[in-house]
Amino acid sequence: MYIYMAKGIFVYERQNSMVLIAPSILSADFGNLQNELKALTKAGADMIHLDIMDAHFVNNLTFGAPVVKSIRNATKLPFDVHLMVNTPFDMIDDFVKAGADYITVHAEATTHLDALLTKIKKYGIKAGVALNPATNEDTIKYVLDKLDLVLVMSVNPGFGGQTFIPSSLDKITKIKKMIKNHNILLEVDGGINPLTAQQCVAAGADILVAGTAVFKTDEYQKNIEALK
Repeated sequence: MYIYMAKGIFVYERQNSMVLIAPSILSADFGNLQNELKALTKAGADMIHLDIMDAHFVNNLTFGAPVVKSIRNATKLPFDVHLMVNTPFDMIDDFVKAGADYITVHAEATTHLDALLTKIKKYGIKAGVALNPATNEDTIKYVLDKLDLVLVMSVNPGFGGQTFIPSSLDKITKIKKMIKNHNILLEVDGGINPLTAQQCVAAGADILVAGTAVFKTDEYQKNIEALK
């Protein structure tokens, strides 16, 4: 690993990284989702990230379980469902039935995180916790045995195209140390581009969620390879 400066930001770099890319379909063509997923699969995406927003936990409203179910047969890639909602307990069943492989809930959205993760795990699917930029990483310390994934929000959730928050790198590093003896993936979402991708991977990220960076042109394979 080595460090250098680029555009005024420290860049941490490591060799032989095996980072996974999870395109967020929030930036896709919603009138053509089936074909978009097929194109992403062919382009080398590793997972599909589904941002579920309820216009309460965050300002925006996106889509629900029926849409997820309608596109499930378009790809065999894992569906990474990210619930940015105020009532995650009420939605787990529907997204399991819709074909989710991972369901990630926000620590800030529940006072009973352990119970919520237990509910997800009872279905035999992967459970994740997302942390907003101002949420301390110690929040997950007592539920590590229930986790398959930790999602670090490197922007404030709710809409795409935001700038990466540099302090996220410190949080990624701390969480990586926290989970080192557990079989937990570390995912980062927000402001991912070829530069911040390098930083996040060097800090310990296993999965990068990218919307704008993947869908900025129709050359999805080239854009995904640039992030890897």
